[in-house]
Order: sequence, then structure tokens, then C-alpha cells
Amino acid sequence: MYEHLREVLEGVLPLIDFTSSDRLVSDGILDSITLADAVGELSVEYGISIPCSEITPDNFNSLAAIAALVRRLGGNPEG
Repeated sequence: MYEHLREVLEGVLPLIDFTSSDRLVSDGILDSITLADAVGELSVEYGISIPCSEITPDNFNSLAAIAALVRRLGGNPEG
């Protein structure tokens, strides 16, 4: 469903399986450095600005949550 978004994220963070967890931040799979990489790539790929206030576990714990954030900020996670 979110194939393009997954490909974008795995392009910058190839060692992380974004489909296997819905607790990416809570379980420490995404740490502060990898989260910063993801935010940067999402900003460039989707032409969005992600405010610091939106960089929360709820917005980055799963692929679905990241897609909802991208969509809410005006991007299209489907490509």
C-alpha cells in the first residue's frame, strides 16, 4: 500500500525493515540519528517541511503513521 514510501525510507536506511514493526521509535529501531536521516529524506522526496513538534514517536512508530504524517503535511506517500 505504501510501497513508494517504504522504498524511499529503505533507500536512506537500508538496514531497517519498516514493515515489521509498529513501534519503530519506541523499540529503538529508529534512533535520533536515523530519525533525522528519515526526516531529511522525506522532506526532500515529498517537498514537505516537518516541524520539530511533529517528530514524535506517534508519527514515526510505523510505516502507516509516517504515511499519515506525510499526507497531513501535504505530501503523497503513494508516490
